Amino acid sequence: MLFYSTKTKGLKASLEEAVFRSLPPDNGLYMPEHIPQISSDFLNTIESRSFKDIAIEVAYTLLAEDISRKDIEKIIESSYDFEAPVVQITPDDYVLELFHGPSMAFKDFGARFMAALMSYFLVRSQREIQILVATSGDTGGAVAQGFYKVPGISVTILYPSGKVSDIQEKQLTTLGHNVTAIEVDGTFDDCQKLVKEAFLDNELTSKFNLASANSINIARLIPQSFYFFSAYAQLKKLNKPLVFSVPSGNFGNLSAGLLAYRMGLPVQQFLASTNLNNSVPRYLDKGVFEPLPSIETISNAMDVGNPSNFIRMTRFFNDDWNLVREKISGYYFDDEQTQKTMREVFGNTNYVLCPHTAIAFKGLQEYRLETCGNFVGIFLSTAHPAKFIDLVEETLGKSIDIPERLKSLLSIEKVSIKMKPSFNDFKMLLMNDL
Repeated sequence: MLFYSTKTKGLKASLEEAVFRSLPPDNGLYMPEHIPQISSDFLNTIESRSFKDIAIEVAYTLLAEDISRKDIEKIIESSYDFEAPVVQITPDDYVLELFHGPSMAFKDFGARFMAALMSYFLVRSQREIQILVATSGDTGGAVAQGFYKVPGISVTILYPSGKVSDIQEKQLTTLGHNVTAIEVDGTFDDCQKLVKEAFLDNELTSKFNLASANSINIARLIPQSFYFFSAYAQLKKLNKPLVFSVPSGNFGNLSAGLLAYRMGLPVQQFLASTNLNNSVPRYLDKGVFEPLPSIETISNAMDVGNPSNFIRMTRFFNDDWNLVREKISGYYFDDEQTQKTMREVFGNTNYVLCPHTAIAFKGLQEYRLETCGNFVGIFLSTAHPAKFIDLVEETLGKSIDIPERLKSLLSIEKVSIKMKPSFNDFKMLLMNDL
């Protein structure tokens, strides 16, 4: 399959080039030149398939021109030793739990697949690469875990100082070996800008084989589509239309859902549920995309003022605003509404939500009130609530259990390199091999 740049349709790349280059030379994003359809026979029997079986079929449908089915099976087998279960919360609402991987966040699905895919190509080409990634929270931990000690790959993670939770910070600053953390005195947007500038710098790209593990990389987007198909498989027996509420920051997750939809997954509506960083809900309302500087909220992983994947989201609909808003509804909520939702859900169901998941549930509630439709609502739980333990316990007024894999991190000292959001400083660090 070929991938084209969202800025220059004639600028195309193979799968391997798109994965390792991450960004096209014109600073666009890679999109598949065509989107193949999933087999109707597969959809007819999907309820009997395991998550790995679903992942193999979806990946092979997309990548059959580049990778054999046998090799795709190996990639999937090495990537996933965890599931994406759907749990009923109310009679018509279900939570898709995406926190059962090693870093206990949905980013594990993309990072593990991407690490395995890159390793597959690196074994063939016998070369080494330098991964650069910006994180607003969970991406860093997932990438650190997914690429930890993978031969031929070095990882540099940039994160905004003081704007990720303690556990999130420990997940990306305590591994060492081939993983380096840079603590930036700024916002996530500053971190993301530094990464993008690095990919456009000729001196850096001539010295290093640079790649990104952010959702700007197409190898992150593809595996995130797997769990949309898996959720459908688990709820197909209900024989009702599906509405997905997606907590959204950089909008990679929602773009992955749209990829699944374009491949043939039956979805009635997607909900772009976010916090006060509401550039996409405003676009859906007015038809104008006006990114603003990011606002700090308690749902920190969604504090993205200028989401990179916005162009992918609209490109699935040929950039037609009317078509976009027919399939996607936008909602945004402040911290007070988020915490109120966390308390209400816990009080009614005893289920603990992280703040991002609470926003997804609240979006589903609003859509249900507006439409009064007969549908099954699925809201994505993107991280284990213990990753935000101080906030969650303060909001609920009670202690919650911390999984052992997170608890063990708290006693380990973090190791990070502190810097201002200066590209010259960042470039100097990279050129001097950190």
